[in-house]
Formats: sequence, structure tokens, C-alpha cells
Amino acid sequence: MERTCAVCGYKLIGRADKKFCSDDCRNTYNNSIKRASNNLIRNTNNQLRRNHRILSNLNTKQKTKIPKSKLLKEGFDFEHITGIYTTKTGSVYYYVYDQGYLFIDNDFMLLVKRDI
Repeated sequence: MERTCAVCGYKLIGRADKKFCSDDCRNTYNNSIKRASNNLIRNTNNQLRRNHRILSNLNTKQKTKIPKSKLLKEGFDFEHITGIYTTKTGSVYYYVYDQGYLFIDNDFMLLVKRDI
């Protein structure tokens, strides 16, 4: 029985337990297996970077009050955050790294920057 490479179908020569003809085929096979989880991580990191950039651009001072619609217009995704901070008074700040926001009355938001 002739053994062939699991990726390209090339005839295998050598050890009886060999599955791939080269390191390139082995890497291609392993990368294809991990592609789904790598895409999830890559897409999540890209959205976090985008959210951080949007908050940084809109928050030119330490604190800025803006309408929620402005964040939505820029493409901000409220599902992607890196942390939550609740004050003693019960206010909940949502953070994307060092940039945060607080929902306040009438669909306005307070953008804040945390000193790290």
C-alpha cells in the first residue's frame, strides 16, 4: 500500500508513521485546524482596537460628554469591552483598556480616561 501526504497527496518516503511530505505541508495542515479559533481571536482583537481608537479620538480631554449616536455612527461595538468598574454609588463604567464610558441621562455618555 502506497502512503501519501495528508495535504498534497505526494508519495511518502521514509518512516512508517510519516504523515506529511514536508514541513510546509505539516504547517498547512496544523494551521487549517486552528484557523477557526485564530479567526475568532483576531476578529475580537480587531474590534477591541477599533473601539479603543474611537474612544480615544472622541475623548480629547480626560472627560467628554457626547451623544450615544456619535459612537454608533463611528462603528463602536458595545459588546466588546475589557473591563467593568462599579463605583460605590452604583455607577457602572465600561472600559476598553484605558478608555471608558458611562451611560448617563437622555442617551448621552460620559467618556473617561483611566490613568494606568
